[in-house]
Amino acid sequence: MGNLFTGLMSGTSLDGIDAVLLDIDSEGLALIGAWHTPYAPELRAALLTVVNRGEARLETLGQLDSQLADAYAACATALWAAQGVTAEQIAAVGCHGQTLWHAPQGLHPFTWQAGDPHRLAEQLGVTVVADFRRRDVAAGGQGAPLVPAFHADVFSAPAEDRLVLNLGGIANLTWLPREGAVLGFDTGPANGLLDAWVQQCRQQPYDADGAFAASGQVLPALLERLCAEPWLATPPPRSTGRELFNLPWLEHTAGALLTNANPADVQATLAQFTADTVVLATRFLPALPRRVILCGGGTANHDLQRRLQAAFANAAQQRGHAPPPSIDSSAVHGIDPQQVEAAAFAWLAWRTLNGLPGNLPAVTGARGPRVLGCVVPS
Repeated sequence: MGNLFTGLMSGTSLDGIDAVLLDIDSEGLALIGAWHTPYAPELRAALLTVVNRGEARLETLGQLDSQLADAYAACATALWAAQGVTAEQIAAVGCHGQTLWHAPQGLHPFTWQAGDPHRLAEQLGVTVVADFRRRDVAAGGQGAPLVPAFHADVFSAPAEDRLVLNLGGIANLTWLPREGAVLGFDTGPANGLLDAWVQQCRQQPYDADGAFAASGQVLPALLERLCAEPWLATPPPRSTGRELFNLPWLEHTAGALLTNANPADVQATLAQFTADTVVLATRFLPALPRRVILCGGGTANHDLQRRLQAAFANAAQQRGHAPPPSIDSSAVHGIDPQQVEAAAFAWLAWRTLNGLPGNLPAVTGARGPRVLGCVVPS
């Protein structure tokens, strides 16, 4: 088996597909190249309809499964062409798939990621490892987050306690202590609610640089109402998604507080809600970290970063922790923020093909380590 692996990731923000090319062996990894393909507008609209409503015709689901595989194949092919490699040089593709619904608790727990790996393998002529989350759910886990094991492999440092914070559609964190167990869990919404609100109010796909939020004022009563969401008090292991944090949730939770509210003020409140819930979630950790490493699309939102810095500084003061955590980008530590999750699924594919577990039971709550995913041979 060669050492070149491709990771494909499309997250809850539904903006498109990130692909990376990694050289991986038992000694470590090197990121060779990356590619991003935005979703075609009609595909994104169809996905949003399914994930926001939580229902669809079987025909629609089947078509989306195939369409996503085609989009993944096109993205991987573009990456390989840009890097001058051929399919024959690729050991495997690790494809996360697009989450349509995530419900790891209840009488019949499940998680569902679309993007037919058989079709993808047939188009690429490469072994595909996919459907990573369901084995962990079958073992009693949340199936998410799965990236903390990768974070521990590439971002840990023996001299300081670190926190990796991924700001995707949902925010999740990974605790990387100098000593002790790695922890990780979802903290609540990040780009998902921010994008949904600005799309509804201004017909823009996202709030570029957080400018819309920065133009508004936080509404204290609305912020208090949002922070009262019971899920936020749930101890880890825990995970969430658009199934909970969506526009209907916002409208139901806020009630009359949204009536006649300035849209920019609501955007500012949602940004503050993200920052506050991230810091609130650190109460489940042994301590505040010395360093916070940011990754995900939210790293391009400077208003959100400013709010996070202020929230961490306030928490440090309240807890008698001086100085507050340093906050920097994963790029400082060798991987572009937009490429971390795709790299994680290339790494998970490598582990699967080498018979190595990919989950961390202390993170997901599974009954034990498990080799993740299904393998579709080339």
